[in-house]
Amino acid sequence: MYLADRTWEELGDYFERESLALVPLGSTEQHGPHLPEATDHLIAEALAREAAERTGYLCTPTVNVGVSSHHRQFHGTMWVDPPAFRDYVASFTRNLAYHGIDRVVYVNAHGGNVQHLREVGQRLHESGDAYCLEWMWDESIPDLVSDLFAYNGPHAGPKETAMIMHLRPDLVREDRLEAARDGGWVDFTYDAACVNGARTFYDCIENADNGAFGDQTDATAEKGRRLFEAATEQLIELCQWLAAREPDELLPREHV
Repeated sequence: MYLADRTWEELGDYFERESLALVPLGSTEQHGPHLPEATDHLIAEALAREAAERTGYLCTPTVNVGVSSHHRQFHGTMWVDPPAFRDYVASFTRNLAYHGIDRVVYVNAHGGNVQHLREVGQRLHESGDAYCLEWMWDESIPDLVSDLFAYNGPHAGPKETAMIMHLRPDLVREDRLEAARDGGWVDFTYDAACVNGARTFYDCIENADNGAFGDQTDATAEKGRRLFEAATEQLIELCQWLAAREPDELLPREHV
């Protein structure tokens, strides 16, 4: 069920019988020379709406702009400051709680949002407003990602390329896949970009002049379909697990 398509009466019926919502969040930021800046929020929304369609749970509108200042050197990247992002997410989650939602899955497709969504979840748990989980799609299927791609890259790599090939092939600049690979850092790892255990970089452009990592030429729409189906199944199982919890299980524990 997609919230924005429903009337308030129809939504009232949902809130009477269910207490879970999926909130898709992504970014609007550069994804190399081959993918649209909408990449992350397109993936997040597609996964959340598919899971909602299959389960009947509520899916809210998508948060399209996230914490992305580390991509700011590339044209068109949009971002909000982390405190503003955290306060915004916490505020609309309390809005959902007002209507009776006490458990939320943040369906996330942007790495820059991860730590902030987890902090929001911690804040709302401590206050007893809601129980919220940050879920990052590729982290739910790491073995499949590794099996499909030799160099999957943490950003604008073949896994995201394959997903957009599956979801929105019209937005993939397939004639730029080799340029994305050759102008980026193919075998990037965070360890390789650290010195004596310290992460010495802050912005994407410090590691890839074109903003891309991994081997994008390894992506196909069929691989994207497999990723999408596997991640959707993981998300559905998470929702079912969360919905089955008793309310007392989700509240903060009492002081010892």
